[in-house]
Amino acid sequence: MTASQAEDRYPTPPGRLPPDPAGDRLFIAISAAVLAVVVIFNALNVRDEHLRAGDHLAIWEPFVWEGSSGLYLIAVYPAVMMLARRFWLGSPPRLAKLSIHVLAAAVFALAHMLLIGVMRAGVYALAGGHYDPWAPLGDWAYEGRKDLLIYAGYVTIYSGWRALAAKRPAASSAPDVLEVRDGARRHFVPLSDVVWVEAAGNYVELHRGGAGLLHRASLSAMEQRLRTAGFVRIHRSRLVRREAVAAVESKPTGDFVVRLRDGRELAGSRRYRRPLLAD
Repeated sequence: MTASQAEDRYPTPPGRLPPDPAGDRLFIAISAAVLAVVVIFNALNVRDEHLRAGDHLAIWEPFVWEGSSGLYLIAVYPAVMMLARRFWLGSPPRLAKLSIHVLAAAVFALAHMLLIGVMRAGVYALAGGHYDPWAPLGDWAYEGRKDLLIYAGYVTIYSGWRALAAKRPAASSAPDVLEVRDGARRHFVPLSDVVWVEAAGNYVELHRGGAGLLHRASLSAMEQRLRTAGFVRIHRSRLVRREAVAAVESKPTGDFVVRLRDGRELAGSRRYRRPLLAD
């Protein structure tokens, strides 16, 4: 099997945190705002310390030092968040996941020292000055300790953010039970029983372990209603519960086949392949 074929398969891995795009964007926005304030105050403090020591320091220099670090930290937010989700420390095997995070933290620190040196040297060159691009790496012990703490803080704060998000009131999320009317009768269908949803004219058909059940609603409305319950669109006329997916196999046309855990297969359209495989 080639690497691309292996990537096309989508077994639902144990111990991995599902993505929350809206929540992650909010987390990045808040973190970036806090970081911007920290960068400004740090730059002003550094300049004040140099002035008190009698050193001449242009006002832009500490902002370049602190700002280069700030830009790097903002840029790597998504990568660290992805690692925190994929190697979620809230579930076993924790020791193996912790080892991966230690390695990632070392790469994080090394990249930080190298890139901020290059950024600072570039700005100084444009200003007619000189900055040694290897200077941060030369002080690797001090910089490395800070970066390891920053990486650990990222993962810890993001983990806490996701834990709090999981405890939000259910009012803004999908209901645990769907009320389905069938004439004068009402069926109360637990969402945990629904495997996939398929358009059927002015109705949708809720597929469970047994026979399907018709519900008067559009597929688009159901997609919005069930998004937070783990359902994703795989075809213009079909939604599937992500947890029920055992594997995804691509076809030469770009379309794909979703194999469910119970052995059944559903056709998927290439237009919806990326959202299904998104982390």
